[in-house]
Amino acid sequence: MGKTIAMIPARYEATRFPGKLMKMLGDKTVIRLAYENTLKTGLFDEVSVITDSDIIEEEIKKIGGVVRRSIAEHESGSDRIAEAAKEMDVDIILNVQGDMPFVKKGPLAKLLDIFKDPLVQVGSLMQAVHEEEAIKNPNVVKVVVDRNMNSLLFSRSPIPYPRNTDLPITWYEHIGVYAYRKQALMNFTTWPITPLEAAEKIECLRYLEYGIPLKMVITEYMGVNIDTPADMEKALQLLQ
Repeated sequence: MGKTIAMIPARYEATRFPGKLMKMLGDKTVIRLAYENTLKTGLFDEVSVITDSDIIEEEIKKIGGVVRRSIAEHESGSDRIAEAAKEMDVDIILNVQGDMPFVKKGPLAKLLDIFKDPLVQVGSLMQAVHEEEAIKNPNVVKVVVDRNMNSLLFSRSPIPYPRNTDLPITWYEHIGVYAYRKQALMNFTTWPITPLEAAEKIECLRYLEYGIPLKMVITEYMGVNIDTPADMEKALQLLQ
């Protein structure tokens, strides 16, 4: 499969929860846990944090981690890591969000495995979601797929809509871990933001609008994505 790396885009000033990556989970920061747990999988030739923040750079460097600075202003994590990956000789790039402290080996290994198929350009993870509150929550991105596990649509709305209440429906939550062939990521950054992406604020819709489906992989529970202070409380409970 060639050289495979993991990159963790990390902004300090998050819109909904500023400074969240430097919040403490037990005795470690969120970004440190995300970095160490990605490294611990042993799946990658390199794991690095991509940031424009001095504070985050210092946090990762003090544990001997690899940090790459992003220079330009970026709309999305994909754009941020593409800038860093542009000059690197790599084949597959895995994008782990900096606010995912509970990264596990199993799901990432399954995600990398789909690239044995030369037709796959981009892949991502999803998990079944059962709580009505999560299904209706716009902070939880939902995804629907075809019979070959290619994404059809991502939305903050409940999809599918349960018009027929007699049928059992499984809803899937999109988990923000992506893997790309390098060229697919580079292409993404040359395309203007698309209407659905702009409306929903979901970056992977850009791939769909340019005709590139994401191959989706079902995974078991991946812990909490820390988007809000309430998520932080859930993460602390998980840790305990």
